[in-house]
Amino acid sequence: MKNALNFLIHLKLNNERNWFKENEKFYQSAKTEFTDFIDSLIPVLKSIDDTIDVESSKECLFRIYRDVRFSKNKEPYKTNFGAFIAKGGRKTVNAGYYIHFEPDQSFIGGGIYMPQPNYLKAIRTNIYNDPDSFKKILNEKKFKDLFGGIEGEKLKTAPKGFPKDFPDLDLIKNKHFVVSKKVSNEFWLSGDLVQKVADIFKEQYPLNSYLNKIAEKV
Repeated sequence: MKNALNFLIHLKLNNERNWFKENEKFYQSAKTEFTDFIDSLIPVLKSIDDTIDVESSKECLFRIYRDVRFSKNKEPYKTNFGAFIAKGGRKTVNAGYYIHFEPDQSFIGGGIYMPQPNYLKAIRTNIYNDPDSFKKILNEKKFKDLFGGIEGEKLKTAPKGFPKDFPDLDLIKNKHFVVSKKVSNEFWLSGDLVQKVADIFKEQYPLNSYLNKIAEKV
């Protein structure tokens, strides 16, 4: 992934349309390197999670072009390559596996970000009815060592319809159910990269499986 990393480093320093146009071949070769990696990862990941139904990176990749219409930041391009591998691809409502490839800011993770209100309520209800099953996933040693815990915004108080004295209230205050593991630039240049990423996702699988079983019932 050396070429892709090098392109993104240059893009961070030259995030404007003229430079991008002049370096179109550089971009295409970098993108190809990243998409080839995702294409190699998909079948390995499908052997871990058989709910994944995508066949190629095209179903998983995010565009590099930014929508700047409502943003104060007018830089036209993202400075990362990203992919979300899950049942239904990048536009899915299911939990999945996310790769954020960006110089000095890369991470590997996933879960479900901004679940629809009915899905979010169902997740909270499942945790409320059986907190031990969810805590078992979060407290598994390898999971905890890799990811720490659930990230992102939380409510300041109990969600509507749930009691404030629930002992595990902090778990159902989450607005998102995502985890991530930061990785260095050197990580992407190491050998056996597909297997190393798959090994991280293998530890995340129980969380996604938990969330997706709930999604099936919503």
